Amino acid sequence: MQYDADLSADADVYTPAARRPLPIDSDVCEWFMDRAQRSGHEDVAALINAALREHIRRADEPLERTLRRVLREELRKVG
Repeated sequence: MQYDADLSADADVYTPAARRPLPIDSDVCEWFMDRAQRSGHEDVAALINAALREHIRRADEPLERTLRRVLREELRKVG
Protein backbone atom coordinates (compact mmCIF):
# COMPACT_ATOMS: atom_id res chain seq x y z
CA MET A 1 0.00 0.00 0.00
CA GLN A 2 1.32 3.41 -0.93
CA TYR A 3 1.19 6.39 1.44
CA ASP A 4 -1.26 9.06 0.36
CA ALA A 5 -0.90 12.38 2.22
CA ASP A 6 -4.33 13.55 1.09
CA LEU A 7 -6.03 10.55 2.71
CA SER A 8 -4.20 10.93 6.01
CA ALA A 9 -4.44 14.72 6.30
CA ASP A 10 -7.34 14.50 8.77
CA ALA A 11 -5.90 11.61 10.79
CA ASP A 12 -4.31 13.88 13.40
CA VAL A 13 -7.41 16.01 13.91
CA TYR A 14 -9.82 14.93 16.64
CA THR A 15 -13.40 15.23 15.51
CA PRO A 16 -15.94 13.73 17.91
CA ALA A 17 -18.58 13.24 15.25
CA ALA A 18 -16.24 11.59 12.75
CA ARG A 19 -17.43 8.24 11.47
CA ARG A 20 -14.61 5.74 11.37
CA PRO A 21 -15.92 2.24 10.90
CA LEU A 22 -14.01 -0.23 13.03
CA PRO A 23 -14.43 -3.97 12.99
CA ILE A 24 -15.65 -4.98 16.45
CA ASP A 25 -15.98 -8.64 17.32
CA SER A 26 -19.58 -9.71 17.75
CA ASP A 27 -19.12 -10.86 21.37
CA VAL A 28 -17.71 -7.47 22.33
CA CYS A 29 -20.47 -5.64 20.51
CA GLU A 30 -23.13 -7.83 22.14
CA TRP A 31 -21.65 -7.19 25.60
CA PHE A 32 -21.82 -3.42 25.10
CA MET A 33 -25.33 -3.61 23.61
CA ASP A 34 -26.49 -5.69 26.59
CA ARG A 35 -24.84 -3.27 29.02
CA ALA A 36 -26.47 -0.31 27.25
CA GLN A 37 -29.89 -1.94 27.35
CA ARG A 38 -29.62 -2.82 31.06
CA SER A 39 -28.45 0.67 32.02
CA GLY A 40 -30.99 2.50 29.85
CA HIS A 41 -28.28 3.94 27.60
CA GLU A 42 -29.24 4.35 23.98
CA ASP A 43 -25.81 5.28 22.65
CA VAL A 44 -23.65 2.13 22.50
CA ALA A 45 -20.84 4.08 20.80
CA ALA A 46 -20.70 6.43 23.81
CA LEU A 47 -20.26 3.45 26.14
CA ILE A 48 -17.49 2.01 23.97
CA ASN A 49 -15.73 5.37 23.80
CA ALA A 50 -15.99 5.81 27.58
CA ALA A 51 -14.51 2.35 28.13
CA LEU A 52 -11.65 3.07 25.74
CA ARG A 53 -10.94 6.43 27.38
CA GLU A 54 -10.88 4.79 30.82
CA HIS A 55 -8.49 2.15 29.52
CA ILE A 56 -6.20 4.83 28.08
CA ARG A 57 -6.32 6.82 31.33
CA ARG A 58 -5.41 3.76 33.40
CA ALA A 59 -2.72 2.63 30.96
CA ASP A 60 -0.99 5.97 31.49
CA GLU A 61 -1.41 5.78 35.28
CA PRO A 62 1.85 5.36 37.21
CA LEU A 63 2.30 1.95 38.85
CA GLU A 64 2.24 3.36 42.39
CA ARG A 65 -1.09 5.09 41.77
CA THR A 66 -2.50 1.88 40.24
CA LEU A 67 -1.46 -0.16 43.28
CA ARG A 68 -2.93 2.38 45.68
CA ARG A 69 -6.22 2.46 43.73
CA VAL A 70 -6.48 -1.33 43.65
CA LEU A 71 -5.69 -1.62 47.36
CA ARG A 72 -8.34 0.99 48.23
CA GLU A 73 -10.92 -0.86 46.12
CA GLU A 74 -10.11 -4.18 47.73
CA LEU A 75 -10.11 -2.75 51.26
CA ARG A 76 -13.55 -1.25 50.63
CA LYS A 77 -14.84 -4.71 49.68
CA VAL A 78 -13.49 -6.26 52.89
CA GLY A 79 -14.94 -3.66 55.00
